[in-house]
Amino acid sequence: MQLSSKSVSAAQFKEAKNLEQLYQLLETVGVGPGWNKPEPSLWPRPKKNFLPAHFSYQTGRAALEAAGKFVSTELAERRNLILANPVPGNTYATARTIIAAYQMVKAHEAARSHRHTPNALRLVVEGGAKCYTVVDGKKIPMLPGDVLLTPNWAWHGHNNESDDCAYWIDFLDAPLVQLLEPMFLEPFSDGFVEQTEMVDEKSLFRYAFVDTKQQLERTNEIQPGLRDLLLGPKTLDTLDLHVLRLEAGKSFSDARSTANSVFAVMDGQGSSVIDDREFHWSRGDVFVVPSWNTHSYKSETLSYLLRVTDEPVMKRFNWLRHEA
Repeated sequence: MQLSSKSVSAAQFKEAKNLEQLYQLLETVGVGPGWNKPEPSLWPRPKKNFLPAHFSYQTGRAALEAAGKFVSTELAERRNLILANPVPGNTYATARTIIAAYQMVKAHEAARSHRHTPNALRLVVEGGAKCYTVVDGKKIPMLPGDVLLTPNWAWHGHNNESDDCAYWIDFLDAPLVQLLEPMFLEPFSDGFVEQTEMVDEKSLFRYAFVDTKQQLERTNEIQPGLRDLLLGPKTLDTLDLHVLRLEAGKSFSDARSTANSVFAVMDGQGSSVIDDREFHWSRGDVFVVPSWNTHSYKSETLSYLLRVTDEPVMKRFNWLRHEA
């Protein structure tokens, strides 16, 4: 006879004659025996649930061109392609805490302004004069290789006033926000996109690629042929942004850590081996190094990689570990 939780008494627990009867009573009241869990709740080292993965920009660009024929910015908040990690059951996150997506805004088209609690940034793959992200009422230029920030709760939209389509890669900490649940999204109420003539080329929200390359020239090598620049001073609370400069023909390796990282190729070409999976990459491609995966890479040409990582979260809670 099936018992409801209200009908199970202390006496019935006392009368249980064996573990099987005890387990049945525990299931009825909706609790589980900690000594008989289906799987351990603690383990000696990080599990590697998310998979190494690679996404081709040329494939994504062709798909966006096709989508441009059918999907307007009036129909969709964003015309984008989610780069979902191929781990079974996942339809959204690229890494555990990070989502990446390819986005296109067509010539003389705008993408509506909104704000949300996830932090976001974008790496421009194709853009040019008169292509802007509008952040808090200011137009910020979008040139190839530029990195632009839209922090938590900042108004932002996109306005392509040029004659060519613009393409970029979005990164957000939305999977982390979904897990913790403080998700809010608010559309811009005063129109489709913020209207402004103010162009801010020196915005703190913009890391121009030309400036980043100059800074890297002045940065010391951390390995022969490898330089690593942490973008700042303006940062996002949950994500750190590194730009790596790899000399042509050099090979490098990196220790595995508890941080998740999503890489995007700003320029150049080469290959990476993540655990035992090899991927060849070129400009605009995205690849994923999930937590606790070994990672090595080789540059075929002078290359620049953007690394987006949740290290600030891991540091804040003293969870960041690197293998010796």
